[in-house]
Amino acid sequence: MRGALSNAKGRLKRFWRGLREWCGDAAYENYKKGAMRRGQENVLSPTEFYVEQLKKKYSQPNRCC
Repeated sequence: MRGALSNAKGRLKRFWRGLREWCGDAAYENYKKGAMRRGQENVLSPTEFYVEQLKKKYSQPNRCC
């Protein structure tokens, strides 16, 4: 019984992690992990990170015609 419960918890965790990756909710955590791995000293706060993401998204012209 414990094995089945442990297996179900593992699957649920993987599903939740995949869902967060797919919808972009884990973007800041991924940025922070990458910055730490590269040894960056000035890591953006969550608010600064999302403002930068919005600037990148809306700074490029995006017209169909």
